[in-house]
Amino acid sequence: MQNSLPQESHALQIGAVRRDLPLFAVSPDLAIAVLNILGDTELCEAAADALAKDLATHEYVALVTAEAKSIPLAYALSLRVKKPYVVLRKNYKSYMGEALQTSTLSITTGRPQTLYLDAKDRSLLQGQPVVLVDDVISTGSTLEAMRSLMGEAQAQIAAVATICTEGDMPPQLPEPLLALAHLPLFPLQAS
Repeated sequence: MQNSLPQESHALQIGAVRRDLPLFAVSPDLAIAVLNILGDTELCEAAADALAKDLATHEYVALVTAEAKSIPLAYALSLRVKKPYVVLRKNYKSYMGEALQTSTLSITTGRPQTLYLDAKDRSLLQGQPVVLVDDVISTGSTLEAMRSLMGEAQAQIAAVATICTEGDMPPQLPEPLLALAHLPLFPLQAS
């Protein structure tokens, strides 16, 4: 007996932009809708427009995102809100100086992943309010790693901004969660 997808795709609407997200089996009994914003300028622009409006009432000095898929969103959002963005890197480079680091389990790879906060970015964030940015918040593991690094850097999290929450999200967060859409999980059906 083989499990089949309940449908081929899931519709996502952000402003005037619609995407049919392909479903992908992540286990024998579960599929997710895959949002890949890399190279999708139109969707990034629409999401950045909407999130910039949502962030207008929040006080913060910078946007913070994890490498790599949400970088285009952080960049587009940075242009709109006229604030810098910081990328938490997945690999340490010597030019990063005394970088802070934390580890998390990646939902994408199923393996531990380390995030690094560059020393120069640390000085920008220290003692300041920031907004965490991610393309999709699913299990919350990346968000927790980002939150951990912000704690080490003594930065305060003013809000969390994302295109989509997924599954059992939204989580109960101590700060405001600004999400444009929600992606359900798709149980696979025996065929």
